[in-house]
Amino acid sequence: MTYDITNKTVLVTGANRGIGKVLVETFIERGVAKVYAAVRKPETAAPLVEKYGNKVVPIQIDLSNPQSIVAAAQTAKDVQVVINNGGAFKGATPLAEDAIPSLEFEIDVNVYGLIRMAQAFAPVLKANGGGVFAQLNSVVSMKTFSNFATYSASKAAAYSITQALRELLTEQGTIVLSVHPGPIATDMGDEAGLTDIAEPPTLVAEAILEALKNGDFHVFPDSMAKQIGGAYESFSKNVVEVNMSEG
Repeated sequence: MTYDITNKTVLVTGANRGIGKVLVETFIERGVAKVYAAVRKPETAAPLVEKYGNKVVPIQIDLSNPQSIVAAAQTAKDVQVVINNGGAFKGATPLAEDAIPSLEFEIDVNVYGLIRMAQAFAPVLKANGGGVFAQLNSVVSMKTFSNFATYSASKAAAYSITQALRELLTEQGTIVLSVHPGPIATDMGDEAGLTDIAEPPTLVAEAILEALKNGDFHVFPDSMAKQIGGAYESFSKNVVEVNMSEG
């Protein structure tokens, strides 16, 4: 399936900075009607409101707080596109003293948060004709980097959930995207020590729009992502994206 975002209502989590902020800006510039800028602290979306006026509506979502997600879904009943961009990074190795607490924190936000978002917004998308649910997963969902193995593990789990959502939500006419950026120039990228090799976040926004145009499930926006995606393509087409018997 293909999808045109023109005149649609979009919700982006983690919308106040990094990839999320660029997604908001790009979608508005490409003609969406409105963007719910979902952030933990709505006042942090003020610069976007100042720039775009009533096209941006701040809304409170904390991916670790189920009640905030349920409340947002009850408020944003007109949403047609959900981009779950928000996430958490601790980045411990398996041998670090804080490995288990780091993983627990990342799983809560990156995996449980995804499930909470899907459970809350799938009915909204269905009521509005199907729409799109896109999940930001990262290349580390496919290739673990030892310096931030716990983050990699959380994203691998999120990717697994995203595959299940693709199968389940297709039944209600919802397009699901699994987005796998490599090093992107964001605060999180800086924290991970990727500043020197990071590429612009605009690549992510453009790649999502291209995937919607082409009907793709996987999205590989940048140089590293494309390299990994190219090597992964055969497995993806012949295993991940094929309906297989569980028995």
